[in-house]
Amino acid sequence: MGGLQTDAELVSRALAGSDAAFSRLVERHQAAVRGFLRRMLGGGWAEADDVAQEAFLAAWRSLRSLKEPAGVRAWLCGIAWRKAQDRIRSARRGAARDNIWLETVVTPAGVSPEERMSVEAAMAGLPAVVRACVALCLGDGWSHGEASMALGLPLGTVKSHVARGRARLLKALGGPDDA
Repeated sequence: MGGLQTDAELVSRALAGSDAAFSRLVERHQAAVRGFLRRMLGGGWAEADDVAQEAFLAAWRSLRSLKEPAGVRAWLCGIAWRKAQDRIRSARRGAARDNIWLETVVTPAGVSPEERMSVEAAMAGLPAVVRACVALCLGDGWSHGEASMALGLPLGTVKSHVARGRARLLKALGGPDDA
């Protein structure tokens, strides 16, 4: 087929039974989903990729539940969010997994070990939903509206979670609280 197809067209073809169309959707959106999960889970690339795989399989099985085909990226990230929540709950059952998570939180390049430890502690102390909002909006550059759609939260809630999380991270790094 010629030309770049829209997400809505690919969803329509996938609903009609095209494995190739769904594969194209996965290829198109996997970087966003995997990047979000890496920030959410902090357990390294392998864990995030495992959860992403689970999310994509769940998406394939529930493709008919997608209400807005043009919003497939947010829908996929929402599924990934729920799968990440399951993984986080499971991880909390074992202290060893908690320690691995704390040791492997990804931070930006050029951050000192002391700052990284402060960020890790601050991120670990954030409720999972706040951590998700911070990861999407501050880490991945998503708009509040996109994060709202992906996480299934009201826009105002996402905004307040991002502001609260940002303030907590700045405080952990010794920055101004109201910057």
